Amino acid sequence: MKKLQIIALLASVFLLQACVHKLVTVPVKVAYKTTKGVVKGTVAVTKAIIPGGNEEEDQKDKK
Repeated sequence: MKKLQIIALLASVFLLQACVHKLVTVPVKVAYKTTKGVVKGTVAVTKAIIPGGNEEEDQKDKK
């Protein structure tokens, strides 16, 4: 009887491991994508606000 309980316990641990993995990774992915979008937006706004950017970089980008 004890062997059956141990096997059932181990099986449930392995099955629940996938659920815990999802609970941890999904919020992390959402936070990463949100932060990535905010940083890109901030960089774009900063480039638009600062006048007289580096002309050498602009010329290199055009070539």
